[in-house]
Amino acid sequence: MRSVMKLGAVKRDYQLWLMILPALATIFIFNYIPMYGVQLAFRDYDFSKGLTGGEWKGLFYFQQFIESYLFSDLMRNTFFISLATIIIGFPAPIILALVLNQIRRKSFKNVMQTTVYLPHFISVIVLVGMLNVLLSPETGIVGHLMKAIGLGHINLLASSNTFIPTYVISDIWQHCGWNSIIYLAALSSVDPQLYDSSKIDGASRWQTIRYIDFPALMPTIVILFILSMGGILSTGFEKIFLMQNALNLPVSEVIATYVYKMGIVSNQFSYASAIGLFNTIINFIFLYTMNTISRRVSDTSLF
Repeated sequence: MRSVMKLGAVKRDYQLWLMILPALATIFIFNYIPMYGVQLAFRDYDFSKGLTGGEWKGLFYFQQFIESYLFSDLMRNTFFISLATIIIGFPAPIILALVLNQIRRKSFKNVMQTTVYLPHFISVIVLVGMLNVLLSPETGIVGHLMKAIGLGHINLLASSNTFIPTYVISDIWQHCGWNSIIYLAALSSVDPQLYDSSKIDGASRWQTIRYIDFPALMPTIVILFILSMGGILSTGFEKIFLMQNALNLPVSEVIATYVYKMGIVSNQFSYASAIGLFNTIINFIFLYTMNTISRRVSDTSLF
């Protein structure tokens, strides 16, 4: 009976299914079909035998990675960078959206929104180039400013102590405005009569944010936080790889860059596949755990 009802719903809404068909086909081709290559993590890959050839190794490469002397460093670096990005970067677009929502002059609000959106469209390569120029202790504006205030000769991109703050702050600057769009969209659904009532009752802006805006954002915040926890060990490869150098390598070597070096540079495809699969499993565990906690604590969850 249920299958008949579902078939009837598909026939009734066939236009909508046709609209999302290209997206479904793209996801299936580029996301599901390549999953066949996961078996490389359990085989000793051989070029001459293809994806299905090679000796079966089971969990050998997983054990090799866990017992590697780099395992603890890679996990620590990846976790710290991701955690710092979430703790500092996740609230930033929420605060920005709340601030922009309080601007009543439409022309000024549009200018502000456009200004904070623009950095998102800067290429990662260009962004890292800008960081190298601006943060240079010899020629950079930031370098000269640090000398002027008495901090001395500090290369922020070549220090183990400053790499993570530099990465996180630059990431917030680039993506904070763009990430605030979804929160602004959620705030746009708030009934304007609530704001009018709050003004009549004499509520301040802070009280309006606390009792009207923030509750309206909570479902969106919870969903996006759950999704961000699903990528706790998935740091941005391109930016970290471009920012790496011999001096900051002790804190900048993460799982993503290590997989690239093992798989592409060293041609250890099975080993790199095992590390990538291990990373995905850990991310899924974090996602499932956070979703379970959210479902028990509140009524909002992904599944």
